[in-house]
Amino acid sequence: MTQSKQRVWFITGASTGFGRMLSEEVLKTGGKVVATARNIDKVADLEAKYPKAAKALALDVTDAGQVNSVVTQAFAQFGQVDVLVNNAGYGVAGAIEEVSEAEFMPMFETNVFGLLKVTRAFLPYLRKQRSGNILNISSIGGLIGGQGIGMYNATKFAVEGLSEALAAELAPLGIHVTVIEPGPFRTDFLGRSGVIAKTRISDYDTTAGNMRKYFSENNGKQKGDPLRAVQAMIQVVDSPNPPLHLLLGGSALQRMRAKLDAWQKEIAAWEPVTAGADFPEGK
Repeated sequence: MTQSKQRVWFITGASTGFGRMLSEEVLKTGGKVVATARNIDKVADLEAKYPKAAKALALDVTDAGQVNSVVTQAFAQFGQVDVLVNNAGYGVAGAIEEVSEAEFMPMFETNVFGLLKVTRAFLPYLRKQRSGNILNISSIGGLIGGQGIGMYNATKFAVEGLSEALAAELAPLGIHVTVIEPGPFRTDFLGRSGVIAKTRISDYDTTAGNMRKYFSENNGKQKGDPLRAVQAMIQVVDSPNPPLHLLLGGSALQRMRAKLDAWQKEIAAWEPVTAGADFPEGK
């Protein structure tokens, strides 16, 4: 029996996309899953199909009381949880000026504060176990900002920063944190899970407008294979030395390398100014 087959996974946003496919893949290979979604009807079939290995629970990650209750139920059901997957989240397309507070605040509540609520509820249990993996599903958009998706970028940049800090805090306790950074994958991200800002300002048509167009024209055409992505996530958990960051997909890899190259050149060009901001030697 492999390590993955012995583990208990807790997955948020398990109704569709990566969350659903990961739940199915873990269960098929003999693992156990607590599959959560805002609408329990979307995950109840997993428990029906795998009554001894799956537990379906309703969870709105923005509801602190519900988060605490569901985490308690998960440990009561299986006695332990080995892998927390913070997958619940979505994106909003539109220029920074176009996206209203009513549109961006719920995204922050889910992508950032919901992830924090769930993670913080798990930490006492994981510290007691002195073991575990936390997978935070970010995006290449958590490493590279882009026109027309800036509010989403802000949520995922936040996930990157808190994940890096959390990884450093938990490493001595035997708990691993990995940030998953997919490029475009053939999930519902551009479809059902995507939101387009209602306000449209013509001055942004040639910049942010391109992202609106991308959402409408590329759903179902992304090159990333979701099954291979979730298999990579399982591989991370099975690894004795899981990475802090895992890019997924050729597009993410190319974009990140291009950013690093451009950043190195910019750092070098401005190095005298950067270094010159300190007090003179001996002062």
